Amino acid sequence: MLKLSSRQLRVLSEPEAEPFVARCTSNAQLPASVRATEALLVDSATTFPEGFRAYLIRGGGQAESALPPNAFALPAALAYLADGDVVRISPSRGALSVLFRKNSPSNSLLVTERCNHFCVMCSQPPKEADDSYIVDELLRAIPLFDDRTREVGITGGEPTLLGPRLLELVATLRNYLPRTAVHLLSNGRRFADDDYTAALAALRHPDLMLGIPLYADVSDVHDYVVQANGAFDETIRGILSLKRAGVRVEVRFVIHRDTYRRLPQFAEFMARNLVLVDHVALMGLEPIGFAKANADGIWIDPTEYQAELGRAANTLARAGMNVSIYNHQLCVLDRQLWPFARQSISDWKNEYIAECDGCAVRHRCGGFFSSAMAMHSAHIRALSS
Repeated sequence: MLKLSSRQLRVLSEPEAEPFVARCTSNAQLPASVRATEALLVDSATTFPEGFRAYLIRGGGQAESALPPNAFALPAALAYLADGDVVRISPSRGALSVLFRKNSPSNSLLVTERCNHFCVMCSQPPKEADDSYIVDELLRAIPLFDDRTREVGITGGEPTLLGPRLLELVATLRNYLPRTAVHLLSNGRRFADDDYTAALAALRHPDLMLGIPLYADVSDVHDYVVQANGAFDETIRGILSLKRAGVRVEVRFVIHRDTYRRLPQFAEFMARNLVLVDHVALMGLEPIGFAKANADGIWIDPTEYQAELGRAANTLARAGMNVSIYNHQLCVLDRQLWPFARQSISDWKNEYIAECDGCAVRHRCGGFFSSAMAMHSAHIRALSS
């Protein structure tokens, strides 16, 4: 698992007190006029060019000469940082967070940890705190991102709790990264407000998709899973409002013991009532956060729901809907479902286990969440073809 943050950043010189954002570079010859936003990556040096926002020293080496302000020794876990990566540094805490990796296809922006759901399997349990500073920092960071980036995700918490600030964030991504797709994860309820939907649509982002969870075809199951009365009705209204406004929507269904039985009925509901959504993702459980805490009640081996999953995927496909299966290993899926399987787990938390060694289809397989090392199917095996 690739670490995206560390509190072991060793301060080597007198730092500025406030957290700041900077883009990494190994080019010590950058013009002085652009150094103020750059963090110089240093393997070894006896002198440091002036004017950089920070100096990140790798490999434990330390220069013999006097160090400039904001010089830090990178922990080994962050030695992978490279040109174009964007980081947040908090000198007073000795903390560094990676906000963006230039060469990664899996960049996501966590915009808030607040949420109006309390899902039984939530991988990012909500926190009640004023974290509005996150958006401020992201608005400073986005202009530093590489504009050739294929896709950026927005996640939470529930991003729409930011209100107009979420719209400001999407507009900033549109302005600075016009060729970059944005995938926004939301529970969809705020979009039951047609005015808010209209404001998002009016931004005219060229490649925006909303990923919205729907965990059943009936309100009592969905509302139980998300622990919020009335959530199902608001979510449906939000999806319909977005589609009326011309915004693309992906519906996400996380499969676990509380939801798998209604997979076939869910697919029929989608095919009859929400056929115009742009994508349906049938997703395996990420065993972290509340999913790990509630594992005894919600974990189910994927081999136990193959019949329901197969019926659902085929119903959606026959209706002409775009359907994918996420977060599953090929060896636990019926072979008829392999065409729907995607390698969907973010690169920084995607791993394989010893049983995968020598598997002929490993290169096509979705692998595991790092958190699934101790909670996965008992039927994982290497396949010969």
